[in-house]
Amino acid sequence: MPCLNEAETLATCIQTAQQAIEGGGLAAEIIVADNGSTDGSQVIAKELGARVVPVARKGYGSALIGGINAARGRFVIMGDADDSYDFTAIAPLIEKLRGGCDLVVGNRFMGGIEPGAMPWSHRWVGNPVLTLISRIFFHTPVGDAHCGLRGFRKDAYEEMRLRATGMEFASEMVIKASLKRMRIAEVPVTLRPDGRSRPPHLRTWRDGWRHLRFMLLFSPRWLFLYPGLVLFAVGILLSIALLPGPLYVGSVRLDIHTLLVAGFLSLLGYQMVLFALFTRSSPSGRDSTRRIRRSNRCRVM
Repeated sequence: MPCLNEAETLATCIQTAQQAIEGGGLAAEIIVADNGSTDGSQVIAKELGARVVPVARKGYGSALIGGINAARGRFVIMGDADDSYDFTAIAPLIEKLRGGCDLVVGNRFMGGIEPGAMPWSHRWVGNPVLTLISRIFFHTPVGDAHCGLRGFRKDAYEEMRLRATGMEFASEMVIKASLKRMRIAEVPVTLRPDGRSRPPHLRTWRDGWRHLRFMLLFSPRWLFLYPGLVLFAVGILLSIALLPGPLYVGSVRLDIHTLLVAGFLSLLGYQMVLFALFTRSSPSGRDSTRRIRRSNRCRVM
């Protein structure tokens, strides 16, 4: 559980996790990855028998990386410490992991979102749009790429080599697991309003942009190749149209200055396409492609 000043809800989360461990007959430990809490969250966790792992570097992803690296189990279940997820309902995640999956992601849209649990902008715009982009860019087989309740094999996590320090950590995990052709599944989970009296750490526009930027940087085709092809085609077609002479669009005259712009678009598009090809032909890119082709994939829905 990543934790930053979660004293209001941390005890409830730990206790429900303990119920899940006892009810499922699991051999497990509860790790609280504390990211510098000042409200006594560490004391609460220790009193309830959880292992506290201090993480100095700030950020949601940093806290999770610190906690996961410290985990000793074969499987890891991660979930927020704000009481928005029911830890007693983790049995389907563990069942999928025992069945051979490398990553199991919760789907809140399948399981249900209680009133007030998610802002409308996240539910109807941000989450669906970013999830759709990840499906288009990377063919991720999940319908809720940002669910905070998920499970994975520890060895699969180590193979992913996750580095994101912020909220985009959730996207990085799903994207890298897809690129490495890992066995990915999703299960329905219910999201309920969190129990905190303060605003959440998530910042809509800042964290949304970080997710989008991460996906673009991880996909040279969509960042460079496709936009470059469009710019090159527009520039060439516009140049061909202007070769015979000025072109009139209504009362607007397109002449030599437009031809210069068209030439610039063609050149820019050509350079972007070359850059995309260079990223694909680099030694690290070829090695990554070979690793992807050698691995297997299983989509369990």
